[in-house]
Amino acid sequence: MDRRDFLSTLAPIQTPGVQETTSTKQTAQRTSTGLTQYAGAWGYDQAIHLLRRTMFGANINDINYFLKKSMSASVDDLLTVPTTQPNPPINNYNSGTNVDPDITAGATWVNGPDNPNFNSQRRQSFKYWWAGLMINQDKNILEKMTLFWHNHFATQTQTTGSTILAYQNNLMLRQNALGNFKTMTKAVTIDPCMLKYLNGNLNTNKAPDENYGRELQELFTVGKGPNSQYTEDDVKAAAKVLTGWRVNNSTLSSYFDSTKHETANKQFSAFYNNTLITGQTGANGANEVDDLLTMIFNQNEGALFICRKLYRWFVYYDIDAATESNVIVPMAQIFRQNNYDIKPVLAALFKSEHFYDAANMGCLIKSPLDFCVGMCREFNIIFPDATQYATQYYMWGQIWGASYIQQQDPGDPPNVAGWPAYYQVPSYHELWINSDTLPKRNQISDLMVYSGIKKSGYTLIIDCIAVAQTMSDPTNPNTLIDDLCKYLHILTLSAANKATIKTSTLLSGQSTDSYWTNAWNAYLANPTNKTLKDTVNTRLILLVKYLMDLSEYQLS
Repeated sequence: MDRRDFLSTLAPIQTPGVQETTSTKQTAQRTSTGLTQYAGAWGYDQAIHLLRRTMFGANINDINYFLKKSMSASVDDLLTVPTTQPNPPINNYNSGTNVDPDITAGATWVNGPDNPNFNSQRRQSFKYWWAGLMINQDKNILEKMTLFWHNHFATQTQTTGSTILAYQNNLMLRQNALGNFKTMTKAVTIDPCMLKYLNGNLNTNKAPDENYGRELQELFTVGKGPNSQYTEDDVKAAAKVLTGWRVNNSTLSSYFDSTKHETANKQFSAFYNNTLITGQTGANGANEVDDLLTMIFNQNEGALFICRKLYRWFVYYDIDAATESNVIVPMAQIFRQNNYDIKPVLAALFKSEHFYDAANMGCLIKSPLDFCVGMCREFNIIFPDATQYATQYYMWGQIWGASYIQQQDPGDPPNVAGWPAYYQVPSYHELWINSDTLPKRNQISDLMVYSGIKKSGYTLIIDCIAVAQTMSDPTNPNTLIDDLCKYLHILTLSAANKATIKTSTLLSGQSTDSYWTNAWNAYLANPTNKTLKDTVNTRLILLVKYLMDLSEYQLS
């Protein structure tokens, strides 16, 4: 099935009353709602919508936890993130004679020597570790925001060379994920990973390099568009401001070399109110970065640009005139009024009537990470613990690998602009689904319900019986299907579809519900009986596979 065929099955995405032709793209019915605080019902549908957008998937325990709170308190909880850093990645890669001489097996490599001979192994270790953090995330937005900023301030581990730098960059994004955007932009600007990625460490007064100066404006702050009128001369002037920053390859830290800095004044255009940044000498030259960022953040367009990116990540890709005026503009005002603190903007968005508008539910195609990590969390797939770290990392790596082959590789987005699904007009998130990636989604979900992934005597698999037991009444096939559909799909299946699913899965072609009820009760009465267990497990595997293969499961 190609992308257009897939999307044509999603009737709720169509605009009512508008007939789509083969040459037009379906668009969701949009809304005129705004940032007024949501005052409607706070129930299962609203809670699961909030969790799917702010976390990777929504498991049953998280849903029940937040249903006990109000909408506002739930948002506040999700926006409260830990200040401590997670345990670092470890050496999981020693094999045979290929042994890291500096780092013992099971110990972290992030503080050790930057051994280029083991950089590729450490790069995999880093990515598997990051997948593990997503899978094991707590009840907050930190993992989703860390990935958002990685997509925004994109770097590539394969380009920067040192995985230790990539790890440090990841920590920096985590530390600033819900903090102050101006502070984070300064940290990114002089971050050694970013300096290497965009040639900032090669930028000198003798040979100014415009790479970072351009992306700082075009991709990171004010954006490129009709209202962002910075000039090529502004790019050149920014490059000169940023001359002199270097990376110490021994300490893997950044520093300022005043002898490489352009000390002349830097003139900017009318877009920046003809600002003149006075050139400074010696160590004071490093302060010009602050002058540059102050000038950039004095422009209103920067707040609008970031709020549009947040909107596309968390709500929907299409920003029409009503959304711009009713949502983006007031979000940007909150952003500026709070000196570019990120949390107040997100709080306003997630508590708004616009966010809970029915038109904004189930309208996003899941990213590969949302699909793969969300599947692990929704089905409470049990991973090996830290005492089996080699197998644990291997299993995390299998989930990372499934996302990778679906075209989302955390640590290595395709370019400095991040993943095209968040910026490529007009398709945006539709890019996640094509004739190559959709079968790969089905393959990983089918694998996880049938045989699972095996390593060193451990099997990573969806326990379909355990999943059924978390539902309200697994004895009743109709209730069980209703519960699972409500849990796994944001959009409602028709009664006819559910009846077909029931007959072909739980009833095994039988005509009466008692077939399933009797089979389930027989298993409950004797759960160690392999024949009875296999009977219900086989039926449940077919049901879970069916529900995950539906187009509705691809939506968030």
